[in-house]
Amino acid sequence: MKIAIGCDHGGFPLKETALLVVMKAGHEILDLGTYTADSVDYPDYARAVGEAIQQGKAERGILICGSGVGACVAANKMKNIRAGLCHDTYSAHQAVEHDDINVLCLGARIIGIELAKDIIAAFLNAKFTNEERHVRRVGKVKEMEERR
Repeated sequence: MKIAIGCDHGGFPLKETALLVVMKAGHEILDLGTYTADSVDYPDYARAVGEAIQQGKAERGILICGSGVGACVAANKMKNIRAGLCHDTYSAHQAVEHDDINVLCLGARIIGIELAKDIIAAFLNAKFTNEERHVRRVGKVKEMEERR
């Protein structure tokens, strides 16, 4: 799978860990920045990751900011992007399995490196169940998106 990764300055300290976990899991990386700890705007990186998925350049994405909240809000404004803020492994796999999220959002100021590794692995290893109830619910979310 190809994974787009982006972060702002608040997420930058956790970015290298994310890159390594994705790479060690055998996935291809599309590194969309930021590349320094200098202050930048999280919506720019949420847009870059979202557009990579929309354009088929990546199948999933990981966004990291200070809390994870801003990146998640911004990514969810984009068509066909379903971002989830996950700070535990259960949410990370369940959000893919039931809600078909395609972007994992993390808060670098909220979780530590070891937990981040486990969360990213849970996200990468999860697959949408395609159970009728989950397909129906995701379909309703997509309908809401169309009404914007």
